[in-house]
Amino acid sequence: MATNTDSVRIPAASLPSRSSGITTPLLLVLGLLSAVAPFATDLYLPAFPQMTTELATSATTVQLTLTAFLLGVTAGQLVFGPLSDRFGRVPPLVAGAALCVLASAVAVFAPNVAVLVAARLFQGLGGAAGMVIGRAVISDLSTGKAAARAFSLMMIVGGVAPVVAPLLGGLLTGPIGWRGLLAIVLGLSIAMLVAVLVVVRETHLRSRRDELRAERVASGSPLRALRSRTFLGYTAVFAFGFAVMMAYISASPFLYQNMLGLDTVGYGIMFGLNALALVVVSALSSRLTATRSVESILTLGITLVTASTVAFALLVFFGAPVFWLTVPLFTAVGSLGLVFGNATALALGAVPQIAGSASAVLGALQFGLAALVSPLVSLGGEGTAAPLAVVMFGAAVIAVVALVITRRGERVAGVGSSVG
Repeated sequence: MATNTDSVRIPAASLPSRSSGITTPLLLVLGLLSAVAPFATDLYLPAFPQMTTELATSATTVQLTLTAFLLGVTAGQLVFGPLSDRFGRVPPLVAGAALCVLASAVAVFAPNVAVLVAARLFQGLGGAAGMVIGRAVISDLSTGKAAARAFSLMMIVGGVAPVVAPLLGGLLTGPIGWRGLLAIVLGLSIAMLVAVLVVVRETHLRSRRDELRAERVASGSPLRALRSRTFLGYTAVFAFGFAVMMAYISASPFLYQNMLGLDTVGYGIMFGLNALALVVVSALSSRLTATRSVESILTLGITLVTASTVAFALLVFFGAPVFWLTVPLFTAVGSLGLVFGNATALALGAVPQIAGSASAVLGALQFGLAALVSPLVSLGGEGTAAPLAVVMFGAAVIAVVALVITRRGERVAGVGSSVG
């Protein structure tokens, strides 16, 4: 993938060899790093009604524990991404994992909702390091179709979290309560820290960092590369696609439990089926890269997501039975498996010389939008899906517009239509 003329070019010698290096153990660990946030998000969703009662607070306040976590993930990526470009991938990754462990322990024993919200904020800050640096590590070691396959496969590993988390949450909310669920997140955070220490090795070598510093002195900050229209366009596609999923995730407890009348186990099953669709389609996406261009797979995914959100909105506004709403939700979430890995590869492939900072921008926009849509979907109360329909449709349309503008700009600039 070529970059736009307004981006800074780094000498080829400063870029590492990308023909190999993504081993199965490394990919599994990177998948674990990407799984911490969705696990910490999804596991305790079935316990929201219980938390409202036990903490003597409102549903909106309990929702703030989710919003705070997402804000922490947003800010954390902006901190740890550039740090990994400056100091290497491993030191900030270890620091973030340690912070996540500490904050997770505080969350388990939080005496009130205010402390819980604060702990979730710092939990998100620390957990963000694994997500943003994990993407940068893949970008250090691969590019083009190889990167798209790696990102899609990492999505499969990380996608186990949203399959397992709601099922566990639904089954365990009664026996162990919401504190027990957060204790599971603490255990996962400890596993993340240990895995980082044992498996992850430096991929952003000192020689490359020194050359980037020299380039910065000679021609200005390489962060100017982030103005690349290609990078910004594919980042917007990724982020607004994720906003579609986050809107669904945030509204799902009330949609499935309050409107559809399912118990916590039933909710976990429905949520898990949708997450399983995401995993299966992500696996399909990694195979499609062998015969299709990354751009064409991404276009197909965004088209299916948008069609699903249109169908969902029509069903909501024409008053269809609630059960039928589950069908377009299933197809929308599943189709995102064609979006996330490919959009990430195309975005980071546009600015490989600053993969950590680029990953930070991508992730910050991703979770910043998630934090925004999370409260929006509950504006109409717990008995209507209309706000969810509006938010999902609006995010999908913006993703489509971003993709169209980006692809048109690439054609005008003479960028190849396929990533090799």
